[in-house]
Amino acid sequence: MRGVWPLEQLETGGFGPKNGAGTKGGEALLATDDSPVATGNRQDQPAWHVLWAYSHCEHLVHDQLAAKGFHVLLPKVSVWARQFGIRRLAASPMFPGYLFLHHAMDKASYLEVRKVRGLVRVLGERWDQLSVVPDEEIEAIQTVLRARLPILPHPYLREGQRVRIKRGPMTDVEGILVRVNLQKGLLVLSVNLLQRSVAVQVDCTQVTAA
Repeated sequence: MRGVWPLEQLETGGFGPKNGAGTKGGEALLATDDSPVATGNRQDQPAWHVLWAYSHCEHLVHDQLAAKGFHVLLPKVSVWARQFGIRRLAASPMFPGYLFLHHAMDKASYLEVRKVRGLVRVLGERWDQLSVVPDEEIEAIQTVLRARLPILPHPYLREGQRVRIKRGPMTDVEGILVRVNLQKGLLVLSVNLLQRSVAVQVDCTQVTAA
């Protein structure tokens, strides 16, 4: 697998306003009856929602919403790319086509979000039954990015030994351990709503069963 490296900063906007055909991979949005997807969250409580953007429009959507005062998260990594015959590091979304919005969504906010150019839709049944990403999944992604360790693309996993990091820059991060050998392994972090995963190499002596 080709490794990618986290950027030092996440693209984030501020907090939400005081007033209150799609990109590749969209097929992963179809939830089944047994999918671990939360919907219908309390509208007065901020929650992490997923925004599905048209191809290469993640930054456009991010910048418009951030300018409106929304708290938007576009986790990015640096990948090696060749441009004009020169190989260089370039910033790329961790989950191409998707970004995250943290907001207590009411109908007015939902309509304001839907106005931005480049947005396919907000994942969910309707404005008052939007899909939600658990806080711990977002926090794990943020912690790994802050740790500035190499990140690898990885097939989506839902089964395996769940572990927690005991020490180091990723202390208390939980994920699924894929053991490479007795001492090294890959910690797989997933956004279950998107059915997408990434992996970071860890020292197996620093993990414990979650």
